[in-house]
Amino acid sequence: MKIAILSHDSNIYSTRRLREAGEQRGHEMYVIDYLRCYMNITSHKPMVIYGGKPLEGFDAVIPRIGASQTFYGTAVVRQFEMMDVFTANESQAISRSRDKLRCLQLLAREGIGLPVSGFAHSTKDIDGLINTVGGAPLVIKLLEGTQGIGVVLTETYQAAKSVIEAFRGLNANILVQEFIQEAKGADLRCFVINERVVASMKRQALEGEFRSNLHRGGTAEKVKLTPEERSTAVRAAKAMGLKVAGVDLLRSNHGPVVMEVNSSPGLEGIEKATGTDVPGKIIEFLEKIATKGNSRDRIQG
Repeated sequence: MKIAILSHDSNIYSTRRLREAGEQRGHEMYVIDYLRCYMNITSHKPMVIYGGKPLEGFDAVIPRIGASQTFYGTAVVRQFEMMDVFTANESQAISRSRDKLRCLQLLAREGIGLPVSGFAHSTKDIDGLINTVGGAPLVIKLLEGTQGIGVVLTETYQAAKSVIEAFRGLNANILVQEFIQEAKGADLRCFVINERVVASMKRQALEGEFRSNLHRGGTAEKVKLTPEERSTAVRAAKAMGLKVAGVDLLRSNHGPVVMEVNSSPGLEGIEKATGTDVPGKIIEFLEKIATKGNSRDRIQG
């Protein structure tokens, strides 16, 4: 197979491991900087052009689109879809997961467990918003934040009100969520491929920190999921339309709740914590699916 990895940086761990995994299984692997791609958008022969040459003959694409480049990155993925190239995650599914509010609304529609969440526009409605979520302590999140950046724990009503006023004063869109205190600074990262959890780890925040992101100094270890946690992760990925996803859960008193669904989950932390060859499983998934008919048949089916 001829497989393209859409990545802005060929040297990062996830991109390198995907390339290695594909080459080890005998495939032609190409790392393409999607920000350097440009497109010929026509009805009869749509093209993606890179380095002055059309990208042709690809069997599959693995999108590794950065959060800050979602608009252009998904446009490139969509162009490959127009060319009937199979994409590990479709452009629409990536866009859904990147919009945190839309993501929560879609998960709620499917009856998937979530922390109590609120969203408002006017600062005149702050009191009602805080009360709707259940009062302090609560977590305030920037909708555009990633890797724990723009996530604030407010322990009092007045602190919550001040932070919301400050963010809205900057015209930033925010989510307000209940604080799942019983999680004790830990969350579960479930790696889902084609409606199956292939690896899972527990991430633990540093003492005095509530954000468990590994980028913020958290630690990780392999964890065994309950059947309910496994089912929740699979249902969350399916609700987004993602075939490859990292689903973050918290263990709450009322069962597992989804915090985030990531369309380009990092591979380093989960590989080191679990010893699972996750990139190899992604390539194996492509081998099974990408050769079965063209992408439009799969999308319509």
